[in-house]
Amino acid sequence: MHQSKPKLIAYYLPQYHAIPENDEWWGKGFTEWTNVAKAQPLFRGHRQPRFPADLGYYDLRVPEVREQQAELARRYGISGFCYYHYWFGDGRRLLERPFNEVVGSGRPDFPFCLCWANETWRGIWFGSTTPNVLVEQTYPGKKDYEMHFEFLRPAFEDDRYIRIDDKPVFQVLLPHAIPDLGLFTDTFRRRAEKCGLKGLYLLTSRGPLDWDPRSHDFDGVVGSEFSHLRYVSAIYYSRNNFVNRMKWRIQNRLGLKPDFDLQNRNAPIVLEYREAIRHFIGKTPMGFDYFPCVVPNWDNTARAGRKALILVNSTPELWKQHLQDGMEAVRHLPPERRMVMIKSWNEWAEGNYLEPDSEHGHRYLEVIQQALAES
Repeated sequence: MHQSKPKLIAYYLPQYHAIPENDEWWGKGFTEWTNVAKAQPLFRGHRQPRFPADLGYYDLRVPEVREQQAELARRYGISGFCYYHYWFGDGRRLLERPFNEVVGSGRPDFPFCLCWANETWRGIWFGSTTPNVLVEQTYPGKKDYEMHFEFLRPAFEDDRYIRIDDKPVFQVLLPHAIPDLGLFTDTFRRRAEKCGLKGLYLLTSRGPLDWDPRSHDFDGVVGSEFSHLRYVSAIYYSRNNFVNRMKWRIQNRLGLKPDFDLQNRNAPIVLEYREAIRHFIGKTPMGFDYFPCVVPNWDNTARAGRKALILVNSTPELWKQHLQDGMEAVRHLPPERRMVMIKSWNEWAEGNYLEPDSEHGHRYLEVIQQALAES
């Protein structure tokens, strides 16, 4: 690939293997596939459930599956995976087995980095109707940060690890949730230098839109526009803005069930993909490294049921346009920093994935290849 072409890094969810905690909370053998397979359509034309194609309902404890994923990603131009990593404090980890085996075995031979998903696990994210706390995210202090770094050190030292300025790229999903953020960044940077690394390149993955990373000892940000729409800005849901206009338009176009209305809190929020992606890449020039986050689709019905956020009418062609907009947004950066984040490689229960499915096959992957060839 030509050096000037952007690197496309896809987030990677490790929730596809059974663990004792999920067995206890949701029943023996629960994985992400459990909710994916039982999702139900909520209105006429709603495409649920989603069915995987080439890889089937895989188990990430199987090395051959991880090799097949990497081969697919490489074939179509994905530069690497960004694995979600869970560290809840005092050394507690979950879903760590697949990545531990990736590091320990040296396979697949495919670039990677890590995103610390530092948020409390609540039942609502996995299909429960109540937001009970399953595992609380805690921040015990310096000794825990040191222990956390030592756990990550073999990955940081791995030749496959994605670097900027020869520094391992480490993302923190919610930096503003860390009460002693300065202590965290200082501890991690000092430990990196002490073990012979050239430092760390620290990214935030879901910060406020006006969050300047340089003021908090971070090096750059991953675009948070989609997350801002989803979690933060209530104004997006006011009666007169584009979101509600899209709701009404889709109601009329798709002939939704009678109980689908703006006043019903138990109804999904439905948006046109074509309209939504116009808001997912920042338009204001930043004085720091900004890496857009592009989304091929979104429909978290499998997790949230009637409280889902659903983007409808995503097509490979619109996805290509969105991806090209993201690539254009980093064109001004030095070649090493031309990086676009994709959410995601395999988040099936949220309806955002690149892996082949029964409807589109490889089409969403093929347009990535086309977009890179045209860049």
